[in-house]
Amino acid sequence: MIKTFKSQVLATTMILIAGIVSLMAISDPVFAQPTAQTIQPGAIATLLSFPGTRPSRLGVKEGHLTPCPTSPNCVSSQGVSSQGVSSQTIDDPDHDIAPLAYEGSATEAFDRLKLVLETFDNAEIVDSDDHYLYAEFTIPVFGFVDDVEFYLDEATAEIQVRSASRLGESDLGVNRKRVETIRALFDS
Repeated sequence: MIKTFKSQVLATTMILIAGIVSLMAISDPVFAQPTAQTIQPGAIATLLSFPGTRPSRLGVKEGHLTPCPTSPNCVSSQGVSSQGVSSQTIDDPDHDIAPLAYEGSATEAFDRLKLVLETFDNAEIVDSDDHYLYAEFTIPVFGFVDDVEFYLDEATAEIQVRSASRLGESDLGVNRKRVETIRALFDS
């Protein structure tokens, strides 16, 4: 709880600093003029990078991806909360999301998913095998990293998905939107 609060305070502070610098650039011509000491956008992104620590509990265990925490910054298609209660029996709209359904070859479906992920500039596939794929999505400017996992469940002809933010309490719906974008590209 304290770690999350500190992360939120740090993120808010960085947003305020970025806003002040932007205002200075608008109101003071000295800041707006390019000079030899102008900070390049890449340098700012490096200064404002909050990747967090890669979780050690990711992966598939007994046919399930890691459960979502109770915070609303995670979605999962497998419907099991971190307390081990199936959300199929309780209503959990904050975390529930449908898996990716496919028809035909499981191998072709998983290959198609990999091609979809490669279209995202901010995605890096970290681990992949015949039934599991783990990618990291980096949010531009601040460098927040979200962990996105996929599990090919051939028995149900579905690809289970979990997308979670590493830092913070709320993701402002980013993980859900990402999965729905991936679904739309996968289905097209």
